[in-house]
Amino acid sequence: MKSTPRTRRLSENVREALAEVLRDDIADPRIDFATITSVEVSSDLNLANVYVTTHGGEAEYASLLEGLRSADKRIRAGLARRVQMRVVPELHYHIDTTLEQSMRITEALKDVPPSLTRDGDEG
Repeated sequence: MKSTPRTRRLSENVREALAEVLRDDIADPRIDFATITSVEVSSDLNLANVYVTTHGGEAEYASLLEGLRSADKRIRAGLARRVQMRVVPELHYHIDTTLEQSMRITEALKDVPPSLTRDGDEG
């Protein structure tokens, strides 16, 4: 999605409001440990991609997405109360795997042989 200063500001407001909605309004145990990492609102403001993560593996991710989709109407209603928008965007939920990827890279870098590091180079 194309990002403008307006959509970036709105995306951040939506992310904060969604975090409040999940914390205060939704009592589904499937989303208890959900963290909204980012939101991307489309330029026409009708769609928002919501990136979430949680602790665990694939089973927890599937459960989280199922819980978010089942509570979508309540989430959008809570969002409408917290953010002033003419139209509340349709929410599309996605698992954010960047944290897992960075952890895998960090672990892989720990196994780099000493011969490949720059410490031993003198020029």
